[in-house]
Amino acid sequence: VIRNADEKNVVGLQRSIVDLSTRARSRQLKPDEVQGGTFSITNFGSFGSVFATPVINQPQVAILSVDGVHKKPVVIEGPQGDSIAIRPIGVLAQTFDHRAIDGAYSAAFLREVKTLIETRDWIQALNA
Repeated sequence: VIRNADEKNVVGLQRSIVDLSTRARSRQLKPDEVQGGTFSITNFGSFGSVFATPVINQPQVAILSVDGVHKKPVVIEGPQGDSIAIRPIGVLAQTFDHRAIDGAYSAAFLREVKTLIETRDWIQALNA
């Protein structure tokens, strides 16, 4: 569980993730370090998955799955019309508890994540 994640920038989150995952692999996490989360992110993509359906870690309310990035043919809209190109495409999947979150909010969240991934200057964000 990354505490106060909303107060961290991309580099701060990355450092917390590396620390926690390193200690988890060496079985050095304390019980209170894996409790109290509200939202999980899982990375099935590191195993080459195309699409995974994550299961909520109760009592959390949602989990986001980041799957592998693979080259696929996609339609590109341009001033000359549509064309087909090969682009790296990734899949995000989210499972959420309908008792806690309305589906429209979940879809809006995924749309925002997609927009941030596709439009953010990640070099600048990582160097900040």
